[in-house]
Amino acid sequence: MSEIELHPDRLLPTDPRQRSIARRLYDAVARLPIISPHGHVDPGILARDEPFPDPASLFVVPDHYVTRLLHAHGVPLDRLGVPPGNPVTPVEPREIWRTLCEHWWAFRGTPSRYWLESELVEVFGIRLRPSAENADRLFDELSERLARPEFRPRALYERFGIEVLATTDDPASDLADHKALAEDPTWKGRVIPTFRPDAYVDPTRPDWPRAIERLGAVSDVDTTSYAGYIEALEKRRAYFKAHGATASDHGAPDAGSEPLTPSEASRIFAAALKGTATPEEATAFRRHMLTEMARMACDDGLVMQLHPAVLRNHHTATYERFGPDVGCDIPTAAEYTRALRPLLERYGTHPNFRIVLFTTDEDVFSREIAPLAGFYPSVFVGAPWWFIDTPDAILRFRAAVTDTVGFHKTAGFVDDTRAYCSIPARHDMARRLDCAFLARLVAEHRLPEDEAIETARDLAYHLPASTFRIAS
Repeated sequence: MSEIELHPDRLLPTDPRQRSIARRLYDAVARLPIISPHGHVDPGILARDEPFPDPASLFVVPDHYVTRLLHAHGVPLDRLGVPPGNPVTPVEPREIWRTLCEHWWAFRGTPSRYWLESELVEVFGIRLRPSAENADRLFDELSERLARPEFRPRALYERFGIEVLATTDDPASDLADHKALAEDPTWKGRVIPTFRPDAYVDPTRPDWPRAIERLGAVSDVDTTSYAGYIEALEKRRAYFKAHGATASDHGAPDAGSEPLTPSEASRIFAAALKGTATPEEATAFRRHMLTEMARMACDDGLVMQLHPAVLRNHHTATYERFGPDVGCDIPTAAEYTRALRPLLERYGTHPNFRIVLFTTDEDVFSREIAPLAGFYPSVFVGAPWWFIDTPDAILRFRAAVTDTVGFHKTAGFVDDTRAYCSIPARHDMARRLDCAFLARLVAEHRLPEDEAIETARDLAYHLPASTFRIAS
């Protein structure tokens, strides 16, 4: 049977001279700790520290990169256990795993294949290339390993070299798992929450009034008025910060940030609670709230992460049956320069404000995001994310933004993953690619090698820690 080959020079340049330089750079960063400032791993996995139940639950079900491509090749989502814990159409984990192995060919050339192979070999010591013929054998071997203490979540956290892991959390969450970890004397890691207010700032969502009621209950504030609503959000931000949060996360449909007058915001808020706000008013309120979040950030120091321009739940029937985050979100064209001007006019030079701009629209890296970061002290360029956290796109990203902002107005890599065991593979991929890019600059006599090594270390470790205000 064919084996997976993880070449030691994978992703490094093919030119012999550049490859030699890249090897030296990579050696300087390969074993640095991982700072993961933006991800979606359930903190309960570490709080409970229970063995992962089976290979399918670890590799397939939580990873919409995997499930969406299988769906694109005709595999119904209900054969993949989506969403996790689906009580309507339960599927045996072995069958889910077989489905992945039978479709291994579908992942050729994708970053998902790269990450999965890295996980199998480097985490679990599995070298057989998955196929229909060996699916059961691999399932049994992986299941045996998952039952061992050294493959439990906390042991893997230490083995992966994770120093800080940020999660993404609902503002109404009591953060019980984060508190349990912080209070556990046997736990030596650091898991911090991230404030994700999308459901509470967008009145176009059908469940928005219930969300505002929930916000009031957890903050012990009357949220039937706009003033109370703002107070409740500020209290929840303070609660998150008290439990370790250093950032907020915003996934608006667009980057619009036009502020409303207090009276107009109050009027639209009241109408939205009654269900009488027009779509245009609801959109205006959501854009106003992005600037309000920036105002709050100036006060409490939480770093804003903004990643607009993705049309969520593109296929209505899939959303209605399986819920969100199952792979049917599709990028749209993005615009930042005009959209963010109102926000940046007010807060772009505020000494306590910081915003990291992400995109799935590569065109805006060089045209808009890098120029904004090249002027405003508060603006940082987010790494390629989601649909473009791929080897070629990461190299294109460096080429697109470095001329304008250099390296130190970029925020470092974010893994953006629910697939826990893919974290080290994703960060290693980014480190290799950054070393490849830097090696070319050294070979072209555009950057001394000692500075390239320093820059590689900054990109891998120091920049994510400093940009997201994650103190060691």
